[in-house]
Amino acid sequence: MYVILVYDMGQKRVGKMRKLCRRYLNWIQNSVFEGEMTEVQLKELLYEARQLMNEAEDSLILFKNRDQKWLDKQIVGVERQSTDNFL
Repeated sequence: MYVILVYDMGQKRVGKMRKLCRRYLNWIQNSVFEGEMTEVQLKELLYEARQLMNEAEDSLILFKNRDQKWLDKQIVGVERQSTDNFL
């Protein structure tokens, strides 16, 4: 599945959350990540994220789709991190 993840964390936890998300997804912009992942990977990511979060103060939002081809993505301005995987 294709996932877009957005989070808003307390300053002390934001670095740890960024590091966790980068293990699973492509970093797009500040607290925004996207990429393909399996259902198992998503469950692992959410489990680990909950360990880092203070759910009374922090938030994590997921947008899921079966495939990236069904997502119309438009970038205005500078793309911070390209998700192309050219070798």
